[in-house]
Amino acid sequence: MTPILIVVICLALLFDYTNGFHDAANSIATIVSTKVLSPFQAVMWAAAFNFLVYFFVKDHKVANTISKIVNAHFVTMNVILAGLIAAISWNLITWWFGIPSSSSHTLIGGFAGAGITNALYMGSSALSAVKMSYVLTILAYIVLAPVIGLIIAYIVTVLILHICKKARPATAERWFKRLQLVSSAALSYAHGGNDAQKVMGILYVAVFTAHVIKQGDPMPNWIPLACYSAIALGTMSGGWKIVKTMGSRITKITPLEGVSAETAGALTLFFTQYFGIPVSTTHTITGSIIGVGLTKRLSAVRWGLTLNIIWAWVITIPVSAIIAAIMFALLRTFLPG
Repeated sequence: MTPILIVVICLALLFDYTNGFHDAANSIATIVSTKVLSPFQAVMWAAAFNFLVYFFVKDHKVANTISKIVNAHFVTMNVILAGLIAAISWNLITWWFGIPSSSSHTLIGGFAGAGITNALYMGSSALSAVKMSYVLTILAYIVLAPVIGLIIAYIVTVLILHICKKARPATAERWFKRLQLVSSAALSYAHGGNDAQKVMGILYVAVFTAHVIKQGDPMPNWIPLACYSAIALGTMSGGWKIVKTMGSRITKITPLEGVSAETAGALTLFFTQYFGIPVSTTHTITGSIIGVGLTKRLSAVRWGLTLNIIWAWVITIPVSAIIAAIMFALLRTFLPG
């Protein structure tokens, strides 16, 4: 392996680690806010199910999609390196300010931004650098993923309330606290299966670009093992600022509502993963939490905070692309090739 490939692998796994602690809030925010598990128990629970995916998912459709976003003609090690640096930077900035932005979209924005910049340097058009069919699908699901999560969460909550309307409140709460263990495990499993695959796609492109493997070769087994391990370790590190935002500041969550939100989020992620669509876990669970809040009343959702979160979603891809473009220009100066 060349030194630059080793650096790319380390940065990719570092990104997966930051993805883990940045997006840990998605899996554990509701279960912590409802006091079903302590923060330490919750991150260990989520990390275990993040890693468990390694043993059961062998068809990496999301990774395949990510690997094809930028046309191979414009992919170099500097493009991959610049995209990863941009993604890690934006993840750390949004984590620091407690903003639940999308790790998935910052990675996609960084990779695409660096690829477009390289195309411009090579005298080609910006649009020729990316495969628009994949990009347009990803952009569509920026809107669709939270909306699907919202609708499913609303329907699930209404159904549960109807089924349990005659149950004693104390008994119902006890059962929903137990069910939250199942729903949060499902969401953690879905998060691991969806988000770890995005870095797998980048690493597959990197080892192909470095001529370690040939076109059409299967993904080396060390890539999924390393990615699932990194995201699980990151999840164990928690992300408490975002946990606070997701678990209590958008709307107050009860165990029943936690089950609804987590179930809706997991179902949405399983659906998109099946079709190989790289969606944002953050967007999905945020939409689900809003859907739960809407079953009470419109004012139950803190719309001011929600609009701030949506603005973070809107700017994530372009800001990541700009950071990646700057990084690529710097790398091209100091590391030609």
